[in-house]
Amino acid sequence: MREIGCGPHGCLELLSKRVGPSGSVVGVERSQDAVDLARKMIVERGLNNVEVLCGDARSTELPPASFDLATARLVLVNVPEPEQIVAEAVALAKPGGYVAFHEADWVAHICDPPSDAWSALVELFVRYSEQNGIDPFVGRKLPRLLRDGGLEDVRVNPLIHVYPPGNPRRSILLDFAENLTERMLAQNLIGEAELAELKTTLRRHVEDPGTLVVSHLWIQAWGRQPV
Repeated sequence: MREIGCGPHGCLELLSKRVGPSGSVVGVERSQDAVDLARKMIVERGLNNVEVLCGDARSTELPPASFDLATARLVLVNVPEPEQIVAEAVALAKPGGYVAFHEADWVAHICDPPSDAWSALVELFVRYSEQNGIDPFVGRKLPRLLRDGGLEDVRVNPLIHVYPPGNPRRSILLDFAENLTERMLAQNLIGEAELAELKTTLRRHVEDPGTLVVSHLWIQAWGRQPV
């Protein structure tokens, strides 16, 4: 099995258990820091059937048609030209092997009561994504990307969650705001004072236990490489 963009953990441990001691898992991650953390995790947890390589998900240099499964989680929603990564995953799967992705679509990420700060931040993230060639709505397009890549028998499983008070993902919109603050300011998408006010207002809103917070729409899609 092969995981694209595995980061410092990803699904490596889950895949390791799935393949068992007779199988093998290869993770590919372009950040050397993340690769180092992943390798440390592998040693600490005794995942002897896992290795992690530093490489580009669009051109892994791994042997084609050599894996029973190529998979990635929340990679396409963060990069330009996602079809290139899908094409590489398809190329790595053996005839009869599978390619599976888990991706996000921002369409369902909402709160109630409505919040102007929430709406403004969502709009800001969409503008940031579009300006940087990223598609925040790629989740809905995933089945088509797999079919266009040449896979057969494409299946789809949609997921959506409610984040109740105390759930760490309840503040995910604020987490995005913190992670992207420097880049959004550098690209003149918003002023520093305005962004700080939006974050403060939204934090109060999501900390209110009466606020409903709904996740992104998650799309799991998978297909089979023709024999």
